[in-house]
Amino acid sequence: MDIKNVMQADKKLIEDRLMELMNINLTYSSKILDSMRYSLSAGGKRIRPCIFVEVLKSYNIDVKKYLDVACVIEMIHTYSLIHDDLPAMDNDTLRRGKPTNHMVYGDAIAILAGDALLNFAYELLFKFIKNNFQINSVKACEEISNCAGIYGMIGGQVSDIINENKDISSGNLEYIHENKTAKLIIASMVSAGYLANADENDMEHLRKYAYNLGMAFQISDDILDIIGNEKLLGKSVGKDVDEGKNTYPKYFGIEKSKEKLNGYVNSAIDEISEIKDKDMSFFAQLATYIGNRKY
Repeated sequence: MDIKNVMQADKKLIEDRLMELMNINLTYSSKILDSMRYSLSAGGKRIRPCIFVEVLKSYNIDVKKYLDVACVIEMIHTYSLIHDDLPAMDNDTLRRGKPTNHMVYGDAIAILAGDALLNFAYELLFKFIKNNFQINSVKACEEISNCAGIYGMIGGQVSDIINENKDISSGNLEYIHENKTAKLIIASMVSAGYLANADENDMEHLRKYAYNLGMAFQISDDILDIIGNEKLLGKSVGKDVDEGKNTYPKYFGIEKSKEKLNGYVNSAIDEISEIKDKDMSFFAQLATYIGNRKY
């Protein structure tokens, strides 16, 4: 299996559907659609919806039936990036090698575009539940909602912001990384597990794998912000240090952070290897890829 080819195929499937969903006409407020489409079509690896799709495929589930849920996850992720880049937060001018949303459309429209993507995501979730009303559909949507909100991504972002230029405990550092990054990866994995009717044992390993992968992903981000190539990354580097962010390199240095990164990668592989009756080779390769990524 060539993981890059698999992800490229999944990415095309997801992006085609995203643009279909965004084929909307608004008479007097079409500018918001331009802004939403701008960030949705700005590229990126689409790792979260790809994870969702690959879980379904590993359980031999028809992906197209649940493709809108994969798009919901990407919309939530994209809205968070739009808001994260704003002057009031990280004040970034580049995202995925392109000017950030607020640099093109202004702060007000960028804020509203993020709001609109989040709201549209929940419109799609409600429509999905209405058309697929069963307990596991509800559980899948609940997982996404919880992981995206105050118990997940937003909670992590808040702790990240209010603790800038402060020293924090190792527990708080883990909390920030788990919630602002790992939770949406967990949502991608676990929601697909519910929709695939995975048993309790599999669900436990899917959740633990996603946690370890998410932690590895954020530590990798922390490291790349210091030693990464700005052209490859498509965004500014060195901002974590400039803004006093609490990262693993801040507390442990680069080499120790790499050790912790490898530890999470190995734990992720161990967890996914416990699912014996399904082909989970994609996820083992994905963990290795995250551990070695350059951008």
